[in-house]
Amino acid sequence: MNIQERLKQLKQLKEIVHKGGGEKRIQKQYNIGKKTARERVNLLFDEGSFNEVNVFATNGDMKKDMENPGEGVITGYGNVNGRLVYAFAQDFTVAGGSLGVVHAEKICKMLDMALKTGAPVIGLEDSGGARIQEGVEALNGYGEIFYRNTMASGVIPQISVIMGPCAGGAVYSPAITDFVFMVKNTSQMFITGPQVIKAVTGEEVSMEQLGGADTHNQTSGVAHFSAEDEEQCVEMIKQLLSFLPSNNLEDSPSKSPVDPQGDPEELLNIVPGNPHVPYDVKKIINLVVDCSEFFEVHSEFAKNAVVGFARMNGKTVGIIGNQPDSLAGCLDIDASDKIARFVRFCDSFNISLVTFMDVPGFLPGTKQEYGGIIRHGAKILYSYSEATVPKVTVILRKAYGGAYIGMCSSSLKADIVFAWPTGEIAVMGPEGAVNIIYRNEIKDADKPDEKRNELVQEYREKFANPFVAASKGYVDDVIDPRETREKIITSLSALDGKRVERPRKKHGNIPL
Repeated sequence: MNIQERLKQLKQLKEIVHKGGGEKRIQKQYNIGKKTARERVNLLFDEGSFNEVNVFATNGDMKKDMENPGEGVITGYGNVNGRLVYAFAQDFTVAGGSLGVVHAEKICKMLDMALKTGAPVIGLEDSGGARIQEGVEALNGYGEIFYRNTMASGVIPQISVIMGPCAGGAVYSPAITDFVFMVKNTSQMFITGPQVIKAVTGEEVSMEQLGGADTHNQTSGVAHFSAEDEEQCVEMIKQLLSFLPSNNLEDSPSKSPVDPQGDPEELLNIVPGNPHVPYDVKKIINLVVDCSEFFEVHSEFAKNAVVGFARMNGKTVGIIGNQPDSLAGCLDIDASDKIARFVRFCDSFNISLVTFMDVPGFLPGTKQEYGGIIRHGAKILYSYSEATVPKVTVILRKAYGGAYIGMCSSSLKADIVFAWPTGEIAVMGPEGAVNIIYRNEIKDADKPDEKRNELVQEYREKFANPFVAASKGYVDDVIDPRETREKIITSLSALDGKRVERPRKKHGNIPL
C-alpha cells in the first residue's frame, strides 16, 4: 500500500472508532438522557486540546473492522481550563462499556501516565461490568486498576464520575478515589442489583432507590456530589479542579483576593444569645472567605457537619464546621467519617485547614454506640492529629467535652485557636454540669427550677466562657467576630512555611 491508501485506511478506521457502537445504540443513550462517551470528553476538555491514546487498541482482529471499537473506553489527556488532566471515558454503546483485558489496560495506562506526570485523573464511568466471556482476566483487570488507584492516592487528585451503571467489583475503583460525582436519574452504583437482592433476601427495590444519586449522596455517603444533568456535572468537576493542586508537590491554583460579599457587621448577629437556638454556620463561612465562594463537599450527607473548599487571600483552604442547624451540630458516626476523610485529603495535598467549632458533644444513643461511634469518632482525632498542614480553629459557641478536643483543639496541635466572645469551652454543657455538681443543692431548694437556672447562669459566667481557656493558653486570642477573616488570613500567612518532623514509620493504623 502507498501512503494515500494508508491514509484512506486510517480515515476509515478512525470513523469506525468515532462511531462507537453505532447510531442505534447512540440513540438509546440519548433516549434515557445520557450523552456518548466522546461527547462527555469533548464537554470536559478545552476545545481541541484532547489527545486520544490507544485509539485502535483491540482484543480482537483488526481485519474484522474492530468488533468493539476502542474496546469500549476512550482514553487520553488534554487541558481542563488550561491545566493538564488525564481521563478515561467508558463507552456504553460498545459492548455495554464492559471491562475486558484491553479495556482495563487502557485505563491502567492513563493512571500510570497521570502518576508519572503529576496530573489529576478523571474517570467517566458508564459500564455494565466485567466482560463475562473474558473470565478471570477481566477480574484481574479490575484488580490492576484498584492497585493503581491506591498507589496514586494522596499523590494526584482522582475523580470518579458515575454517568451510568456501575455495579459489582467496578464500584471499588470510585470508592478508592478522592471524589465521586453522580447524575440524578441516570447513574447508579451497587454491589448487587435489585434482582439478586430479591432472590436472596426477598426485598424489592428499584435501581434508583438502591444505588441512585440521592441514595449515595444523602444516605450512604459514597458519593460527594449530585448533578441534575451531565452538563452541570462537568461544570462542577471543573469548579472542584480549580481549588486543587495537580499533585502533592505543587501548590493549589491561586487567584487575586476578593472581599466577601456582605457586611462584616452581620457576623455580630448570626450566633444567637440563647445557646439552644440553632443557626446556619455557612452564613459565617460566606462572610469570611474570598468572594463568599464556598464549594461544599458532601453537602447532602451528614448535614450536622460542613466541609468544603474556599479561598482566603487568594489561596485554597479546606473548611470544616459544625452545623448547629442540624442535630445541634453534634458529631455522629457519619459526620465523623465525613470530617476525617476531608481532613486527610487536604493534608495529603497541602491544603490548610480552617475549622469553625460549635459542638455540644457526640450524639448520644444506643444506635450510635452500637454502630461504633467510639471507633468512628476516633477517626477525627486521628486525622487532625496526623495533619501537618497549617491548622486554624475558630470557636464560635459551644466547645464541650471530647468533641471539643476532636474539632482541632490546641491539644491536637491546632497552630492557632481563636474564640468569639460567645464561646463556651467546658467539659460539658452548663445544664448537665449543674445537674451533677449541684444535684443535692437543687433538690433541697425551695424552688428547684429557679435554683437550677441561677446555678446554670453562674456556671456559664464562671467556667463556660473563652477567657478561662485563654488564661490557660488553650485559646490564643478572644476576637471580635468582625476580625475573623483578617485574623485567619494573617495566621495562615505566618504559617505558610510550617514544617513538622514526625517519627519514622511505614504508616499509622487509623481506626477504620
